[in-house]
Amino acid sequence: MIKPTLGYVALFGCLMASSSLQAHHSLAGVYDMKTDKELAGAVEKVQFVNPHGSLTIGVKNQDGTKTDWVFTLGSVSALAQRGVGKIGPNALHTGDEIKVKFLPAKDGAPLGFLKSITFPDGHVIVVSGGGPND
Repeated sequence: MIKPTLGYVALFGCLMASSSLQAHHSLAGVYDMKTDKELAGAVEKVQFVNPHGSLTIGVKNQDGTKTDWVFTLGSVSALAQRGVGKIGPNALHTGDEIKVKFLPAKDGAPLGFLKSITFPDGHVIVVSGGGPND
């Protein structure tokens, strides 16, 4: 009775370990590391969560419709080290018109890995290094 139970526990442990390894992906697997893009839009939502925060901006299309773009951010502590947070001069507020520089998703989805933010007053915060044009 103990041997089958230990076998199930070992199998469960292996399955859990492999799922967490698959969940941690590289940037190159999702984003086009050879291309930088820039967009301007209004802040819709900001989430400061670990392991990766997110920023959603509404971008007006040429036909008058709007597309919500979601950008992956670094961790809360990495953002704080760069001065980005919920309060202060680098706070992002719903409705703020910002410009973003990012690595786009390989599949063309409205998704990107955020590199920098240009705030309404013109100051720029580099959120993440890496990529083709640094």
